[in-house]
Amino acid sequence: MDNKSYDTIIIGAGSVGAPLAWQLAEAGEKVLVFDQFASVGQGSNKEAIGGIRATHSDPAKIRVSLKSIEIFSTWRERYGDDIGWEQGGYSFVAYQPREEQTLKELLVIQKQLGLDIDWYDKPAFLEIIPALNPEGLIGGTFSPGDGSASPMLSALAFERQAKVSGAVFRYKENVTGIQRQNGRVTGVTTDKGTYHAKMVVNAAGPWGREVAELAGVDVPVNPDSHEGGITEPVAHFLRPMVVDIRPTDDSANYYFYQHHTGQIIFCITPNPPIYGKDRRETSVFLPQVAKRMLEIMPCLKNIKVRRTWRGLYPMTPDGAPIVGEVEGLEGYFNAVGMCGQGYMLGPGLATFIRQWITGDGAEQAREVLAPLSLYRDFGKKEKLK
Repeated sequence: MDNKSYDTIIIGAGSVGAPLAWQLAEAGEKVLVFDQFASVGQGSNKEAIGGIRATHSDPAKIRVSLKSIEIFSTWRERYGDDIGWEQGGYSFVAYQPREEQTLKELLVIQKQLGLDIDWYDKPAFLEIIPALNPEGLIGGTFSPGDGSASPMLSALAFERQAKVSGAVFRYKENVTGIQRQNGRVTGVTTDKGTYHAKMVVNAAGPWGREVAELAGVDVPVNPDSHEGGITEPVAHFLRPMVVDIRPTDDSANYYFYQHHTGQIIFCITPNPPIYGKDRRETSVFLPQVAKRMLEIMPCLKNIKVRRTWRGLYPMTPDGAPIVGEVEGLEGYFNAVGMCGQGYMLGPGLATFIRQWITGDGAEQAREVLAPLSLYRDFGKKEKLK
C-alpha cells in the first residue's frame, strides 16, 4: 500500500470529521482528512456557541447525542485534555400554552429513550432559573445532564488523538473530484494530487451538497446564516442553557447561557431563514436578539456585548442530519446536514459511523442511524431544532 492509499478518506475536519478521524484511527483504520481551511474546526465548528444536548424530539438525535455527552463528559478523565465541559443542563421555557403542550408531549419519547428530564411548573422552574421574568411564565422542562464545552478546544483534542493513532490531516487542500469505477468510489482528486481509499466520507458541513455532487449524489442540504454573540463577564447567576421556542415575525427560537468565564453567549434563528453562505455580521441581529432575551430575563439589560459573529447551519428539509450509504454507490458515506447541531452530534455520530464502517457493531449503528437515511420521508419536522 503506497502513501496515497487509505482505508477511509474524510472530507471536512470539523464537528463531524475531526471526531470521526479519531474514532476510526483509534480503531486501527488508516485515515486521511482533507479540509479547505488552514486548520481543524475552521468552518462552522468555530462559530458554534458550545451547547450540547440530548433534549431533542427525534429518537435518532437523542440516541446520538447521549453518546456525545458520554464522550464530552469523560474526555478529560480519559485523555487529559480540558475541553471546557460544563454540565449545566438545558431548559426550555414556556410562556404560552402551545409551547407548554409541545414540551410536555415530547417528554414521553424523551423519557423512553433514557433522558433525565422533567416538566417544572412556574414556582419550581424559578428555583432552577431565578432570573427568569415571572410575568406570564407557565413553566418549562429541565434536563440536568446536558451541558456545554469549547468547540475549538474539543476540535483540537479530537485532532490530536486522531494523529496519535496515525490519522493524517491535509489542510488548505480542496477536493475537486471523487473517483468512481464500476459503481463504487475508489478515492478523491484534490488540487494537489490523487488519493485512493476503500471509503470516502462526506463531512463537509455547509459545503456537503457540493461535495456530494462530485460523487453524482444529490443531498437536500441548503445552508443558512445564523448570528451569535458574547458579552462581558459578570458574576455567575445562570447555570442552564435557556431556550425559547416561541416563533415571532422575524425570528424563531433563540437560546443563551452563561459560560464558565461569566460571559453570556447567545444565538437566534432568523425567520424567514437567510439562505446562502454569507458570513458577514449584520446590524439587525443585536437589536433583534436583545429584545427577545430581555423579555424573559430583564436583568441582562445593562450587560455589554463584546463581539458578534455569523455562521452557517447546513439545513435539511426536516431539521435532521443525512447519514448513511448511498444506493448503487459503494464506498461513499454521507455525514451531512447537521442543521446547526454538528458540534453536539459529532462525537456520537462518529462512534456509530465507525461501527458501521469497520463492521464492529454495525448492526446497532445501522439501526440507530436508519431514521437519518437519505431516503427517508422529509415531511416530518424536528420540533426542537
